[in-house]
Amino acid sequence: MDGDEGRRLADWMEALTGGDPGPVVIEANGRRGVYFLVPPGTTAHKSWPRGVTRFNAGPAHVSYVPVPALTGRTWPLAWRFPPTCPGRFVHPLLLRSAVSELFAGQASRP
Repeated sequence: MDGDEGRRLADWMEALTGGDPGPVVIEANGRRGVYFLVPPGTTAHKSWPRGVTRFNAGPAHVSYVPVPALTGRTWPLAWRFPPTCPGRFVHPLLLRSAVSELFAGQASRP
């Protein structure tokens, strides 16, 4: 997700998870993208609400998500929520529900 909507979603995920939604990367320039790192393959072949860009690899198609270094400066990328342990990701069903709620205007926005 991009811009202010992506940042609102990150804030909402933080509130829903008690401060640990899983790894989230933010971009400081351009589209000001917000990248929610989910387990590989969990967004493929599933419909997501408008405004969500899924990065999936497949036949004749490769995708990547920019990831900053864990320490040091990697502008324009930064961790909004850094990884807390190996194998920890954003929960894809919670993320999908949160983004659906955000776009439906039902979420109380922080």
